[in-house]
Amino acid sequence: MNRNDVTEMIVAAKIQRGIKWADVASEVGLSKEWVTAGCLGQMTFDQQQAATVGRIFGLPADAVALLQVVPYKGSLPTTVPADPLIYRFYELINVYGTTFKELIHEEFGDGIMSAIDFRLNLEREPNAAGDRVNIVMSGKFLPYKAY
Repeated sequence: MNRNDVTEMIVAAKIQRGIKWADVASEVGLSKEWVTAGCLGQMTFDQQQAATVGRIFGLPADAVALLQVVPYKGSLPTTVPADPLIYRFYELINVYGTTFKELIHEEFGDGIMSAIDFRLNLEREPNAAGDRVNIVMSGKFLPYKAY
């Protein structure tokens, strides 16, 4: 068994049991965004968190153990995914990536936004013209250092 197998088990149990990510996050005690990323194979759970996830999804002990192993992060395929929602994020970066870069550098200087010291929040934003997806990304600014 590997981490991808565990992710498939979690997704199958989620569908079969009608589980919501927000409910899992509430039981684990962390944000729905972080817990979802962990359940999809991108984060490491500690022993207690992994046990909770294992109980919720009915995972065997070896799967619970794998939830505690540091994953290969960013393990999406290297080709642009065909899934329309994920593709839109690639499109968003293609269109606005240079704008993000320019505005961050203008405001903070030469550096990057951390994806390690990072928070993500996703919410539904009611709108008369059709509900909107509101995504807030907050990452610590890390300046490049001369040496």
